Amino acid sequence: MGKVVTFGELMLRLAPEGYYRFVQVDTFGATFGGGEANVAVSLANYGFDASFVTKLPKHEIGQAAINSLRKYGVDVSDIARGGDRVGIYYLEKGASQRPSKVIYDRAGSSIYTASKEDFDWKKIFDGADWFHFTGITPALNDDVAAICMEACKAAKEAGVKISCDLNYRNKLWSKEKAGQVMEQLCKYVDVCIANEEDAADVFGIHAANTDVTAGEVNHEGYKDVAKQLADRFGFEKVAITLRESLSANDNNWSAMLYDGSEYYFSKKYKMHIVDRVGGGDSFGGGLIAAQLSGYDAQRTIEFAVAASCLKHSIEGDYNMVSMEEVEKLAGGDGSGRVQR
Repeated sequence: MGKVVTFGELMLRLAPEGYYRFVQVDTFGATFGGGEANVAVSLANYGFDASFVTKLPKHEIGQAAINSLRKYGVDVSDIARGGDRVGIYYLEKGASQRPSKVIYDRAGSSIYTASKEDFDWKKIFDGADWFHFTGITPALNDDVAAICMEACKAAKEAGVKISCDLNYRNKLWSKEKAGQVMEQLCKYVDVCIANEEDAADVFGIHAANTDVTAGEVNHEGYKDVAKQLADRFGFEKVAITLRESLSANDNNWSAMLYDGSEYYFSKKYKMHIVDRVGGGDSFGGGLIAAQLSGYDAQRTIEFAVAASCLKHSIEGDYNMVSMEEVEKLAGGDGSGRVQR
């Protein structure tokens, strides 16, 4: 099993119970999550050596955030301590035609105050096989973007494979800024992960005959998107998740993997969603796990999509599934029958 390092922000997630709206409730459930942390938890649950790197305050809420990772076996030894607050995001789950909503309260969190001196990347990448980050992290501010760049350079020098989920968030930065920053970071990336909108939002690369708001995706259009991304940045592989949103509760879910010469499409799942947040991260975790396990391209994309499909049935950011459960679904057993 390989060692994977991920870098990003771990946040406190506050959410009303069930499908209540923000304005209806007096209490919120509290858990933790964040793009790269979610990937680390997935990989730890699969049995990989997963390390998460961030900066968190020394107080009890910062410690609680660290403990939420430690209990699943994630290595937290390289987390820097300092700053005053843990970033927060509020989640209101959508239902039927009412979409989910996320409100961020993360400005000034510990990772915003991080400096290059907080992280010894040469030490962090010692013995590592893979490094993963998302477009959310460099979106926080220019200092964190510079830290991402240092991490990518150190990973490349150490011979570590690098993956990036583009993960554009319009509440964090503009499309123009995202394009400028990610253009530089992607020069170091080996495996690019995107959804049906990211390539258009960040790099202006659009899939033809596709309307994500109408739940329509065009396979031929995404073949072209993947090839353009690979040609532009020299990616070894491009993975694109294909979500057909029928409603907030019901989605069709599949993905494509391009290896520079061939295109591989997964089977399509009809999902009834329990919790959508972390779905893309669970796909990334599955993709990394499959690649480190030596799976071929078709098996890789089937494993990653199955892992993500299962995550949509689980409350919270973290994907609480095993390799065996994912393999069973990827192999065709999606009946949901009771296992006795």
